[in-house]
Amino acid sequence: MNVVEKLVHRVDHVQQDHPWLAFPIAVWKKFGDDQAGNLAALIAYYAFASLFPLLLVLVTVLDIVLRSNPHLKQQVLDSAFGQFPVIGPQLKTDPHALQATGPALAIGIILTFLGARGVAGAAQNALNTVWGVPMYKRPGFPWSLLRQLSLMLVVGIGLIASTILSGLAGNVPFLSGATAQVGTIVVSLVLNVGVFWWAFRLATAKEIGTRTMLPSAALAAIIWQILQLLGTSLVHRLAGSSSVYGVFGLVLGLLAWLYLGAELTLYAIEANVVAVRRLWPRSLAPPPLTHEDEAALDMYAQSQVRRPEQDIESHFTPPEPA
Repeated sequence: MNVVEKLVHRVDHVQQDHPWLAFPIAVWKKFGDDQAGNLAALIAYYAFASLFPLLLVLVTVLDIVLRSNPHLKQQVLDSAFGQFPVIGPQLKTDPHALQATGPALAIGIILTFLGARGVAGAAQNALNTVWGVPMYKRPGFPWSLLRQLSLMLVVGIGLIASTILSGLAGNVPFLSGATAQVGTIVVSLVLNVGVFWWAFRLATAKEIGTRTMLPSAALAAIIWQILQLLGTSLVHRLAGSSSVYGVFGLVLGLLAWLYLGAELTLYAIEANVVAVRRLWPRSLAPPPLTHEDEAALDMYAQSQVRRPEQDIESHFTPPEPA
């Protein structure tokens, strides 16, 4: 064993003996085992594909419904665009560029539906993978499609409710300044916890308990609240100052924000799984494997069971002496 290997094993022993180190390392390792980065990228791709037509539909519908009340329409638009830190400020300055009726509205609705269904399908696959749900226990057609549609409705209605109520909380007559901002954040956070909890319930197979997913829903809501508050400062440099670079920067910034949000949400779920199933400490440089390593590897194997008649067993042989 060379010097580097000795150092790695020493660090490994230290982290296994300290839960405050072992737990985040176990979450990080499980995230890699699940290839959750690829799952987050797929969610971000479909979210990006559905976002622009969604805003087209939103502006168009508001233009039709609130045509007689332009002030209320502008308040709702300001709240809605505030949910998207990268693209929101750009659209807020020229919302009329999205207004359309007839064929444009129909196309926007169709594209929004296809993109949202892609997000729902990718989320289903991601959550069932992270929780290690066996293949045969995951909802199949047509139940998977019904869950996708329900998930789309939950997230869509939740986003609209969060947007409107946040806007109203910021415009209450007796609230102003910091009080209005705090009220907006609190209302949005509470609603987001409920939306994430319900969405996780619909996206995950029924064998995972509903209460079990509450911690990840609360953590995901906090993460998204922070991203919405700080998103612009995190990626504003990508937007650039020139018109050509600004277009590419806008796209890259939005993709980066969506991917970061999807990735951190999956990290929140991974942390929930690791805590519930007691999958720490993990070994950084096996062998030897910890009991938690063996439990995690066995869960990965069981998740590949595709038929009730199929039986997969995991066996671990002791490491050969050095």
